[in-house]
Amino acid sequence: MSPFVPFIDLAAMTREVRGAVDQGWERVLEGSRFIGGQAVEEFEQAWAGYCGAKYAVGVGNGTDALQLTLVALGIGPGDEVIVPANTFVASAEAVVLAGATPRFADVSPRTLLLTPDDLEAAITPRTRAAIVVHLYGQMPDMDALCSSAGRAGVVIIEDAAQAHGATWRGRPAGSIGQAGCFSFYPGKNLGAFGDAGAVVTNEPDLAKLLRVLRDHGRATGSHYRHELVGTNSRLDALQAMVLTAKLPRLDAWNDARRSIAARYRAAFASSPIRLVEEEPGARGVYHLAVARVPDRARLQQQLTTMGIETGIHYPIPCHQQAPYLRFATGPLPVTEAAATEVLSLPMFPHLRDDQVARVCDALHEALTPKAVHVA
Repeated sequence: MSPFVPFIDLAAMTREVRGAVDQGWERVLEGSRFIGGQAVEEFEQAWAGYCGAKYAVGVGNGTDALQLTLVALGIGPGDEVIVPANTFVASAEAVVLAGATPRFADVSPRTLLLTPDDLEAAITPRTRAAIVVHLYGQMPDMDALCSSAGRAGVVIIEDAAQAHGATWRGRPAGSIGQAGCFSFYPGKNLGAFGDAGAVVTNEPDLAKLLRVLRDHGRATGSHYRHELVGTNSRLDALQAMVLTAKLPRLDAWNDARRSIAARYRAAFASSPIRLVEEEPGARGVYHLAVARVPDRARLQQQLTTMGIETGIHYPIPCHQQAPYLRFATGPLPVTEAAATEVLSLPMFPHLRDDQVARVCDALHEALTPKAVHVA
């Protein structure tokens, strides 16, 4: 049997930071401040600095980051928010949870990301914001998107849940729109040991309001006076400590992902397999290595038989999911076609050279028609 190649190996990353995590664990246990406190503040400061933003507000998860940002911006009932249909459902879910209406947009056939034309086609008189999703760890043309949004008076919110460390013309993901929303789900490029999220922004009033909303609407400096209807979405100290321990390694891990993606791209340059393209000016971090492939079901099954684990991100577009059908306004051909073709290849920073070679060889073998012998 051929050696098994996993889709992701979180244990390898954990082993690399185990010493720093153990030390941080001891500090948190000794201090016994498990919600908020120094560990959370240290990570918020470090993450804001990494993202090139003035403020970072830790929250419970990436979905909360989006929802609370929308609420803090005053976006709710009667408002529309543009969302690319090719994304994880949380991007649209957060809009509905905030009381607003998602308006789905199609994406580029090259990058599978939102384009200025797609954005402009989706704008209506009710549009208040657009969630620009940096899917797969790649960023779209943020200059053009911000220009289109600005002309229409539309706020840009970055869904950077898969793009920790990605840049657009040198500017970090999360620092370009009015706010950047991150998830630190364990499988992300920077992952916690559970659920966690954050919002980064350069606007002090927005950061202040987010801190109130994440903590039951408590007035700043008061424990029992609540000035708003908020929620319970606080980043806990244990997750903050893990993220602080991992952050110094994020750039090296992202470089490893880029190197793996480059090997995939070179290996399939002359084949029917097409890796999703990067926008010129963008520097992605390859949270996922997504390819468009022919006869996906057969190919994936054959790879499974050969010991290669793969994924599909995402087989059902948001506008075709049952709870969101009522928001669909028509077909989105690029998104719908991609949903039948995309296949995510093994991608994690500790993927060995021999494993990458094994994936490439297996894909080429799976694409080669079998000879038929006639007696």
